[in-house]
Amino acid sequence: MQRPALLPLTAAVLAAHAWLLWQLPTQSGDTATDKAELQSFATRSIAPPAPPPPPPPAPPAPVRPKVVKKPAPPPRPAAPIPEENHDFPAAANPPAEPDTADSTDSTQPDPAAPDPAAPEQAAPETSAEKPAAPQPETLQGVQLAHAGGPAEAATDLTVRLPAPARLSFEVTGQSKRFDYHASAELLWQHDGSHYQARQEIKAFLIGSRGQTSSGQIGPAGLVPEHFSDKGRSEKTADFDFAAQQARFSSQAPPAAIGAGAQDRLSVFLQLSALLAAAPQSYPPGTEITFTTVGSNDAERWTFRVQGLESLELPMGTLEALRLERLPRRPQDQQAALWLAPTLDYLPVRIRLTQANGDFADLRLRSHAAP
Repeated sequence: MQRPALLPLTAAVLAAHAWLLWQLPTQSGDTATDKAELQSFATRSIAPPAPPPPPPPAPPAPVRPKVVKKPAPPPRPAAPIPEENHDFPAAANPPAEPDTADSTDSTQPDPAAPDPAAPEQAAPETSAEKPAAPQPETLQGVQLAHAGGPAEAATDLTVRLPAPARLSFEVTGQSKRFDYHASAELLWQHDGSHYQARQEIKAFLIGSRGQTSSGQIGPAGLVPEHFSDKGRSEKTADFDFAAQQARFSSQAPPAAIGAGAQDRLSVFLQLSALLAAAPQSYPPGTEITFTTVGSNDAERWTFRVQGLESLELPMGTLEALRLERLPRRPQDQQAALWLAPTLDYLPVRIRLTQANGDFADLRLRSHAAP
């Protein structure tokens, strides 16, 4: 009874399914349609947007001026060692004043500096040989200058040595603002081939100061070998003309010397020998220059002939030729020397003045054989 009732329901379901299948598209038709739609999508393209214009170039950075530092000033050579300040005058040689050159860096461009934008140039070729070092002035020999003319080497000097003598002097002076009176003696001896000279000043409460010079006598005059300067202590200098050096006991470096060099005592006696031999060759205005050696160094001393003067001395009135040392620096010792023609041009007055005002004035009291 139930099976016949189910038949109409089954038939209705089958009819509905058939109608649904009839409405679905065929597989071939659907594939073609899908391919067409896919091809239409694949061939479509979108143009990219135009690139933005490039930004304008940035302005060049300002060029700051090149800071150029001035080269440091060359080191000054070391100054000569000053002599000890004795109570009696002696040639002084204090150190040179410090250099006050401006060493501040400059902030302005150096016009001589190379331009960094300019093409690099090849460096000039330099010689492998270094220039010869300048020779010390103290290697020069004796020089003469007449009437303000240029100094020239004196190669034909003639000398006539004064006879041996003992000269006594009265001394007035000032040391550290203290006035004093003293006595002095100059002993001059030679045998024609060797010489020896000794000068000593003695003062009460001050002490004594002595200098000695010894050496040989050559065709051009005195050739010192040993010099001594003795005050509170003794300093010496030894001459080696073969090596062109003077060596010092004070541990100062050796000094260069040339032919005709003298020490600070023999220089006065060498002047006597030159003027005694040919006084007409040294008219007023003539300048005579020697390398002069002290107990620490050597330097050039120049004496100018001034002329005859009449001196009132403890010994009496004498005519004497005055010479003056020409200082090169404010701190140099000043020296005036009077040579008497009637005494073989031996010194009859010597006045030495220091830069600080200290002085010693030696005036002849007596002259005798040694």
